[in-house]
Amino acid sequence: MIHYKTKEEIELMRKSALLLSAALAEVARTLKPGMSTLEVDAVADKFIVENGGTPSFKNYKGFPNACCISVNEEVVHGIPNKYVLKDGDILTVDVGVYMNGYHSDSAYTFAIGNVPENVLRLMTATKASLYKGIEKAIVGNRIGDISYAIQEYTEKERGYGVVRELVGHGLGRNLHEDPQVPNYGKRGSGPVMKEGLVIAIEPMINLRSKDVEYLEDGWTVATRDGSPSVHFEHTVAVGKGKPDVLSTYVDIEREEKNNPELNSNY
Repeated sequence: MIHYKTKEEIELMRKSALLLSAALAEVARTLKPGMSTLEVDAVADKFIVENGGTPSFKNYKGFPNACCISVNEEVVHGIPNKYVLKDGDILTVDVGVYMNGYHSDSAYTFAIGNVPENVLRLMTATKASLYKGIEKAIVGNRIGDISYAIQEYTEKERGYGVVRELVGHGLGRNLHEDPQVPNYGKRGSGPVMKEGLVIAIEPMINLRSKDVEYLEDGWTVATRDGSPSVHFEHTVAVGKGKPDVLSTYVDIEREEKNNPELNSNY
């Protein structure tokens, strides 16, 4: 069942999403080679709690941390650990915030220092595909219009692998709600989007094959061929004629450009 939100509920979700965006910006400000992914997680966790939120992922179905942190070939759901970031790594920080009775969800892939050019191009294309999907999140369109826009741009035009096993989703009082929002599909398919629908749109795109595998920790999903994977995500309210992006990358990108340890040339 799809749960539609009132304008007042969407504003409460916006507050949650903006705190989440600020937490990712705080990560961008502090991120550098030599940090462990556990230290990165601690930055976001502390920031969220000190600003009145609760990390949505922490203890969700037993997940132990505030953030899913996935490095290089890891696609999603990486558990923060003692791995030390080094020049040339990419890492995705995927985090949710529960605030005012509502969840938000967003992810950003960071480049640490000198990342190969083909990986930077993958990052650029994945972020662009997120916005191409968001453009379709308007009243009267169907979920498949979002899916098609992402797949067409990344897989059909550029030859990247679009992960099938993991998809975007609705959210609100629950972290995961209907409908599912795949990153592949046909135009004109799936549920019709109505005003009040809030969804997480999150392309997960691999440099080569779409195939993934689940690692022994029971959470981490990685590319089967070991190639890098990139993940960007926004919380979006479906609008009349125009989508309403509740989360934002503006502060994240500003902090990224001000941080010499990060590569913002994509």
